[in-house]
Amino acid sequence: MSTHAKRERLLLADLLEAVGPQAPTLCDGWRARELAAHVVVRERRPDAAGGLLLNVLKARLDKAMEEYTAKPYEELVRLIRTGPPKMSPYALKQIDEAANAVEFYVHAEDVRRAQPDWSPRELDPVFSDALWSRLEKLARLTGRRSPVGLVLRRPNGQTSVAHKGTPVVTVTGDPGELTLFCFGRQDAAAVELDGPPEAIAKLTVAELGI
Repeated sequence: MSTHAKRERLLLADLLEAVGPQAPTLCDGWRARELAAHVVVRERRPDAAGGLLLNVLKARLDKAMEEYTAKPYEELVRLIRTGPPKMSPYALKQIDEAANAVEFYVHAEDVRRAQPDWSPRELDPVFSDALWSRLEKLARLTGRRSPVGLVLRRPNGQTSVAHKGTPVVTVTGDPGELTLFCFGRQDAAAVELDGPPEAIAKLTVAELGI
């Protein structure tokens, strides 16, 4: 049975293949090649991927990124499509789903929305609910650097507090758009913001995300 993570993995691989290695992405300073290398390093080089969170491993991460960015682009896309090695924790369906469904969705949109002819993607209700469930669990983590109080709201009225504080900004949108917003893609997310103008201005340039 396919999972959300597996579907998003294949979609990301298809998008990367279609746009080519020099295509822009929403990740500052990264072309499609660098984004593809990042995904592969994260899955296949756990000794270096820790540098995403720990400064002590940053040099190792930079070296691994340099090594994988230099690989043939087609190889990087193939490694993403085929998935992690059997001995990787990501090879376990439950871990893959928990760690990668959101990761691959966000990076797929990083590729899609950076192209001049991009079009919105309509998410199925089951996946939308899955993204909302993950967002509720991660809300305090993704919103911890918010300079203002941050409340997330779905169009159906469900809400989640991402950051306590005043003044408060309420961000309303579909779960996929809220996910992009909370992972630092505020400019690309189709959401509505309600709150004092100065608070909204601070939030839209804040470094949100894990």
